[in-house]
Amino acid sequence: MGGLLWFIMSEETQLLVSAETYEENAVNIGTQQKSSDMSRFIDRVREDGLYLLDIPTTDARIRSIAALLNTYDAPSIMVVSARQYGQRPARMFAEAIGAHSAVGRFIPGSLTNPALRSYIEPDILFVTDPANDQQALREAVASGLPIVGIVDANNHLRNVDIALPANNKGRRSLALIYWLLAREVLKVREETTDEAWAEANPLEEWESTF
Repeated sequence: MGGLLWFIMSEETQLLVSAETYEENAVNIGTQQKSSDMSRFIDRVREDGLYLLDIPTTDARIRSIAALLNTYDAPSIMVVSARQYGQRPARMFAEAIGAHSAVGRFIPGSLTNPALRSYIEPDILFVTDPANDQQALREAVASGLPIVGIVDANNHLRNVDIALPANNKGRRSLALIYWLLAREVLKVREETTDEAWAEANPLEEWESTF
């Protein structure tokens, strides 16, 4: 029984990709400033003063957020990224799961003004960085939408309902986060496997090329 219990626990705690992959893509590399909101997501402080985010927590949040997104109709999910390095992976993520995306400058009123051509009525908003995506965040709050956000060590969680702690400034980090989220959403739908996803979607193609 002890051996079986160990096997079950090891299966449950196995990361979606190796810890080394998360580290190589700087997913856990935070900032030199830490908000009080983010204290519980910090693993340790590096010698150079950078706060390192807890990899198992990030991994677990990717799983739970993928499951959450699958409780919504895909076209009712909206993903935004004003941050340059998040634009390509956010758009590819939205295309992969059938969601809407708004990358680059967010047109004010897109969630609140039906007269605009860009107007959309999503049921949930996913932001790449709550600080950079403030316009979309404010409009989602005004519209009563639940908000999921990728949050770095210096972010505040006000108005973010579900936080995904990760480096939301790095090119490789954002590519891996969105690549994993897309894979996990589609796995819940039984539309792909780890092997099929990796073969059809080389991770480097998800990186912004600015």
